[in-house]
Amino acid sequence: MSDRAVAPVVGVVLLVAVTVLAATAVGTALPSELSTPARTAAFDVEADDTGRVTVTHLGGDAIDPTALRVRILVDGERLSEQPPVPFFSARGFESGPTGPFNSATHGTWRAGESAALRVAGTNSPTLGVGATVEVRLYVDGTRIAVEAATVQAASTGSLSTVVSSSVSGASPSSSGT
Repeated sequence: MSDRAVAPVVGVVLLVAVTVLAATAVGTALPSELSTPARTAAFDVEADDTGRVTVTHLGGDAIDPTALRVRILVDGERLSEQPPVPFFSARGFESGPTGPFNSATHGTWRAGESAALRVAGTNSPTLGVGATVEVRLYVDGTRIAVEAATVQAASTGSLSTVVSSSVSGASPSSSGT
């Protein structure tokens, strides 16, 4: 037997072994399940000094209100009582929120629909004219939006959003902030 024929065979065996090891390493590094894409939706927030906070779904994915969590901050401070969306009556809020925030509403929250609640005077901090209200929306633990507005006087009849920015696909938050 000739020694010359052994070298190519050994080379081929080594190349096959390296290829199999590389394929195994790549397969292990890839996730076993493809994750679902993050929800994307745009919202707008308005607030007035009567405590009314209105969130309007401007576009994007429809949202299931039963999977929704809402967190409200006033001038960077969390309300002492947060809304248990959807609800009808809850501590820290006046009864009868509207739209998808109301537990009597069924179906998904779609573009063009608004949801509103009124923060009770017993909840703190209160919504005074000029305060900044920030609303954070979460679906299944993932933050989908952060919107902010300056509180306007209710008698003006005009509620304007001063700051508005959407965060889509943000990381999950276990702290609820």
